[in-house]
Parts: sequence; structure tokens; C-alpha cells
Amino acid sequence: MIVSPSVLSCDFGNIQRDTEMLNQSQADWLHIDVMDGVFVPNISFGFPVLEAIRKHTNKTLDVHIMIENPDDFLEQFKKSGADILTVHYEACRHLHRTVARIKELGMKAGVALNPHTPVSVLEEIATDLDLVLIMSVNPGFGGQKFIQNSVEKVTKLVELRTAKNAQFIIEIDGGVNLETGKQLADAGADALVAGSFVFNSSSPQETISKLKSL
Repeated sequence: MIVSPSVLSCDFGNIQRDTEMLNQSQADWLHIDVMDGVFVPNISFGFPVLEAIRKHTNKTLDVHIMIENPDDFLEQFKKSGADILTVHYEACRHLHRTVARIKELGMKAGVALNPHTPVSVLEEIATDLDLVLIMSVNPGFGGQKFIQNSVEKVTKLVELRTAKNAQFIIEIDGGVNLETGKQLADAGADALVAGSFVFNSSSPQETISKLKSL
């Protein structure tokens, strides 16, 4: 299992400390949520914070952008250190072109689906994707309750991947803990994003280790 702790839940006054803690953990990636207050009802952080995190880790930066007009910023995300760039299906008018540009820039290309969006919308682009991110909460805030239907959605996505002979990683974001994580793993998820569950635990590194073993 790939574990990608969400730094949205870290102590913003000690981002370097928390990044270095993650460096010492079994975390595979660092998940970075970028929000613009338009596509989602919240504002998180932008390029300076992404660049600061990049300076303090060699781990893969798994950047999830919840913003309008993502095409305007693809180059800047690459310059700021993103390794994987995931855009929202709902924010992209010309998704194939956006995905192609992300890959041209040398990043892995991911597409995120909001809870109400069916996996079937990816049928025509499945083979172009490196990652599909299922939102198991409504995007915008950490610490939300897991939407149970997300498990069935993972199953459908596994079926789509097989049918299309695609290679994308299936990642889940929202309400992930050991219980929901086990359900998602059993359904076929490859990667789990966990924020508050990791950072609010008594031992974040031990929590990451437990998620890895699912």
C-alpha cells in the first residue's frame, strides 16, 4: 500500500519539522492539497509553501489541485517541485489536453473525481492516466466523515482499469483510517491519503506504518 500523508493536517508553524518527521517515516509520498476558495470553499497554500516542502524532502510530492482554470498554472507546479499533479475532472473543460500537458512537463498525471462523479467519465482517457484519485469526502476541508459508497467506486474503477488495460494507480482521499483503509485496500485501492488520522495520532510514524501494512 502506498501511503501519502496530507500535509494539510500538519502544524503549519512547523512545516519543516513535520516534513522531516515524514522523511523518517514509511510514507511513500507527501500529499499536498492546493485550494483556491473558488472550486472548493476553502483556501490552503500555494507555490511558496510547495517550494519550501520540496527543499526538505526527497519523497514524491503528490500534489492535488482543487482550483479553477488549472491549465494556467501547470508549468508553475512543475517549477515548484510537483512529481505527481492531479487535477479535478470537474474543473477541466479539455481534460485530455490538460493531462497531455502535465505529462509533457515531466510530471505524472492524475485526475480526481468528486463524490458525485461516476468513474465512467474516465472511460475515454483511462489509458492516458498515471493516477485516479477518488474523493471519499467532499473536497475542501480535512477531518470529514468517510462516504461509504467510495468503496464500491473503487471496485468499479478496478473493473474499468482492467477492461481498458490501463495502468493507473487508484488513490483515495478523505476519512481514511485503519477501518476504512482496510475496506479500500480489499476493494483494490493502491494508495491512501491520510491527514488528520496521521497527524492527530499519538505516533504519526507508527500510524503510517499501520496504514502501509493494510
